[in-house]
Amino acid sequence: MALLPLAQAGDRRAMNDLLHHIAPFVGRLCLSITRRHSSDATQEAMLAIYRGIRGLREPAAFYGWVRAVAVREAVRTSKRLSRETADELTELAHEGNLLAVVHISDVMDRLPDRHRQILTLRAVYGLNEQEMAATLSVSVGTVRSRLHRARRSFQDAWHQQSA
Repeated sequence: MALLPLAQAGDRRAMNDLLHHIAPFVGRLCLSITRRHSSDATQEAMLAIYRGIRGLREPAAFYGWVRAVAVREAVRTSKRLSRETADELTELAHEGNLLAVVHISDVMDRLPDRHRQILTLRAVYGLNEQEMAATLSVSVGTVRSRLHRARRSFQDAWHQQSA
């Protein structure tokens, strides 16, 4: 991406064009993590990207870095504003089975915030335990514990709904 070195060097127009280019990507990431506050999360992520872009040492890692920043800021914004996190696991359901999509969303809505967060980071974004620990600023052991509890909570809620 030709804009990145220019933006890192302080070219305001290149920075503006680069941010404009990644805004839809960042917006989609934030929307899937925090529904009600996605615009706030997107704004926070874009500011963090703007502030941190000069420190990015490996240009080839730009999109991965943007994803990590967006996810981190969405989680932070979600915690700060309402403790609400992602309820969008519809990608896990088959497109033709709209009832399954509704059930998954309903079950996710009933989970505690920290359980929705951890399940979304794993299932939607495919983060491993170390990446989740870094994103949530917790230890890997805490991630493992939350993931175990979140899976159990989801299963219990799913079975209650099916009964």
